[in-house]
Amino acid sequence: MATDQNPNGKKLTKEQERERKRKALDEATKKKTSSEKGKASSKEKKSEVGRRRILPIWLRLLIVLVLSAAALLLGVMVGYGVIGDGKPMDALNWETWQHIIDIVTKTE
Repeated sequence: MATDQNPNGKKLTKEQERERKRKALDEATKKKTSSEKGKASSKEKKSEVGRRRILPIWLRLLIVLVLSAAALLLGVMVGYGVIGDGKPMDALNWETWQHIIDIVTKTE
């Protein structure tokens, strides 16, 4: 296992080694950013400003809720009308649901 040593030959503590690595990383980052400053393009400037969304998040949530409700209604109609051999529009009547609730809870 290699031990990290400073230029004087003394063993460094973990905290000192972390600090040395942090400084080296900061210096490398500064060199990289200073060399790229002259090469900044309009594409990089746009990414700094931010991105404009076509559809706001609240509208996306609303669309998901509406599509989920439509899928639920369509599924109920297909299940009742096609699989259950009933009229698909009867699946939307309250009397049908009341009858199903009565069957499940066994009240008449």
